[in-house]
Amino acid sequence: MSDEIVVREARAEDWPGIWRALEPAFRAGETYTYPRDIGEAEARAAWTALPGARVLVAVAAEPSRDAAAILGTAKYLPNHPGAGSHVANASFVVGPDGTGRGVGRALAAAVLDGARADGYLAMQFNAVVETNERAVRLWESFGFEILTTVPEAFAHPVHGLVGLHIMYRDL
Repeated sequence: MSDEIVVREARAEDWPGIWRALEPAFRAGETYTYPRDIGEAEARAAWTALPGARVLVAVAAEPSRDAAAILGTAKYLPNHPGAGSHVANASFVVGPDGTGRGVGRALAAAVLDGARADGYLAMQFNAVVETNERAVRLWESFGFEILTTVPEAFAHPVHGLVGLHIMYRDL
């Protein structure tokens, strides 16, 4: 983790900052399969209210620098219930104020450590948009591998139909 970034469990009062990070990513429609017009209440339920989900936020280590703004957020949870619950799934968003500051890397390290500590044996990403090259490079730097790419599974607003990678790593 960066000396400038602290990753911690999200609290209820963090939601406005989490939404400020999520909304631009969801509206752009380039990295997530959520509807581009998703409402705030629906987004909150999808990000924070899923069974077994742990939600984290990245904030500046020196709150006075960024007024304790949420720089990014991540969540992890069982990829499937029951017999598949030993494999985690995760989602990450770096907000506009966190870009280029190591927020994604700090969140990734915290999620992997947290999932391992919670007893997960592996982590699987089900839908990494192949044109999201920064994310793909980050996950590969953490030991994830692309198992397969589902062709034309994502309707990208700029590039048209592109593939979704399924990525995996043991914990």
